[in-house]
Amino acid sequence: EVDAVIYYEVTDPVKVTYNVANFYLAATKLAQTNLRNLVGDLSLDESLTSREVINTKLRQILDDATDKWGVKVTRVELQRIEPPHDVTEAMHRQMKAEREKRAMILEAEGHKQSAILKAEGDAEAIRKVADADRYQKETVAKGEGEAIQTVYRAIHKGEPTNDLIAIRYLETLQRISDGKATKIFLPYEATGILGSIAGIGEILKEKLPEEEKEKPEKK
Repeated sequence: EVDAVIYYEVTDPVKVTYNVANFYLAATKLAQTNLRNLVGDLSLDESLTSREVINTKLRQILDDATDKWGVKVTRVELQRIEPPHDVTEAMHRQMKAEREKRAMILEAEGHKQSAILKAEGDAEAIRKVADADRYQKETVAKGEGEAIQTVYRAIHKGEPTNDLIAIRYLETLQRISDGKATKIFLPYEATGILGSIAGIGEILKEKLPEEEKEKPEKK
């Protein structure tokens, strides 16, 4: 069902009196016929959203047709477009489906964003734990390296022999090796100390035979 209001003015009373038997009835039938034709050429969505287009076209058609009757159509206003009941129900179902679809899309998008944020947070936490663990190991290793340097300097202040330095150095390394550090920073000067270890070995070889000779023979 379609309703429209037509505004007109009589420009020639003689024509409207003698050229048409009943202007009101003739104008009504003419408007109904052309309105159905215009709406029938449009889809339902277009007819609901194109009121101004329908108003303009219908006014032009009616104005041309009523000119010979001495009447000028000044304005047409489309009041109501009511589709059949089954079409209305179908439209309501479609609108409901569209709303549900949009709601599902929004919900899925929300879950997606939540999962992304959680994954990014977990990754950031893992990186921070790894950085902290690496920093701890490097700090411990650096501290143990500095301890070696401190021992080395303290020994040298007493002007000990190279043999004593090597022995003390090995004792320090043994204590450090018991730790959990994966890196040990050794001073450059340590190469000279490590070189004296070979000399210690030679001294021990020389002393062992002498001690064997001094032992009394068992009877």
